[in-house]
Amino acid sequence: MSVSPADPLAALGLPVGGSLLLTGEEEQRALGRRLATSLPPGTLLFLEGELGAGKTTFSQGLAAGLGFTGLVSSPTYALMQEYPTPQGLLLHVDAYRVRHPQELYEMDFERLVSEARLSLIEWGEGFYDDFPAVPVLRLEHLEGQPEVRRMLRVR
Repeated sequence: MSVSPADPLAALGLPVGGSLLLTGEEEQRALGRRLATSLPPGTLLFLEGELGAGKTTFSQGLAAGLGFTGLVSSPTYALMQEYPTPQGLLLHVDAYRVRHPQELYEMDFERLVSEARLSLIEWGEGFYDDFPAVPVLRLEHLEGQPEVRRMLRVR
């Protein structure tokens, strides 16, 4: 099977519909670090998953892969966090409490995404139609395996 160089997610074993099993938080972070270095500037990713599935842990790995050494936390209450990295801005958005996508657009969301090296949107279902080509990654718990997460590429 050949992998398109235009799809760095597929090159890391995550083609559309594909999944990876990640054991422990360090494997989630490690995947994020590897992925960050292969994503082209301006990449936007949607992250799905129930509470505690590992979205923030994976985001910490992405930030580390871009050279950020500070604390990366869930932006649930701030809605948007900006992390300056040596490779450019990492924008981390949590749209869980957003009732309508317009709320984020009014916070200069489009400009921030266009200027960011990498943008991550958690709970971003309300933006899927605005960004139909953007990959969606879902982290899931596995029954009976509390340390294991499945990362599924939805699109």
